[in-house]
Amino acid sequence: MMYQLFKPFLFLLSPEKAHRITVALLEFALLIPGLGWLLRRLFTLQHPQLERQIMGLTFPNPVGLAAGFDKNGHYLNAMSALGFGFIEVGTVTPIAQEGNPLPRLFRLPADAALINRMGFNNDGLDALVEQLKKPRPTGLIVGGNIGKNKITPNEKAADDYLLCFEKLFPYVDYFVVNVSSPNTPNLRELQDKAPLTALLQALQTRNLARPEPKPILLKIAPDLSTEQLDDILEIVQQTGIVGVIATNTTIDRKGLATATPTVEKIGMGGLSGVPLRARATEVIRYLRNRAQPGMVIIGVGGINSAADAQEKIKAGADLVQVYSGLVYAGPGLVKAINKSFL
Repeated sequence: MMYQLFKPFLFLLSPEKAHRITVALLEFALLIPGLGWLLRRLFTLQHPQLERQIMGLTFPNPVGLAAGFDKNGHYLNAMSALGFGFIEVGTVTPIAQEGNPLPRLFRLPADAALINRMGFNNDGLDALVEQLKKPRPTGLIVGGNIGKNKITPNEKAADDYLLCFEKLFPYVDYFVVNVSSPNTPNLRELQDKAPLTALLQALQTRNLARPEPKPILLKIAPDLSTEQLDDILEIVQQTGIVGVIATNTTIDRKGLATATPTVEKIGMGGLSGVPLRARATEVIRYLRNRAQPGMVIIGVGGINSAADAQEKIKAGADLVQVYSGLVYAGPGLVKAINKSFL
């Protein structure tokens, strides 16, 4: 409720500035004796029924923070205090990159949506590793979302992903291969069957050479055809990765309440939030109905309420992730979702 009072003031700021300010305030509050305890009491929910045994990992609860919010691993303590059971850092690339020019993140309040063309802006692999070496909240599961640099041609993409995999391996609990962002030129071409199979096989071969391999998932776009989704299922089975994250942002703009000229003025980028909900759920249901038993699906896209999260679970997701929903529904969303599982 309190967030809804502050939201109009936050929306006067640019989305990136509002993001930095809100997280900085949360981190500051956690440093104040008593206030940090109060925030955790307000936003977190611990119960044995919330625990999930997935991918050989014990998740404290089934609600995660999607990649893109904490690209550089700075906010593990802050976001854990809001009740997340797992946090996915990244997308990280081997070399730091600034991403696309500003402005590159836009709100569509009429649709409870965002459009972003961030372009994998991050501090680079070494900086993320240094952050992940620091102590983290007990029991928190951390995933590493890995990508390639903009300057890396697709035929050399596997080198970037393998480097990220090797350096992050000691510090994350699972990996996510991101080939589905619409904001890095030609990246989505890696979703084609041949290059994707080769990339995932290379990662899995390196993974299985380890004494204790870690789960690898593939993050997929919502814009794939049924034939492409069938290919994804075949590739998951062939390479032996544990599953998929469905879905990334969409390039589709159909059915928005926001005026068409406004949307056209914003230009290119991936759409997230409520307009993505139905398609993401549709993809999850399609995959679950055709997947081999045991394939993991993490559902993300348009979760703005506990009911939206339950929809994803009923469609076949094992876990859920949120991002845009935090912007519109506020930090109480995580606890509301968790309560719906009790």
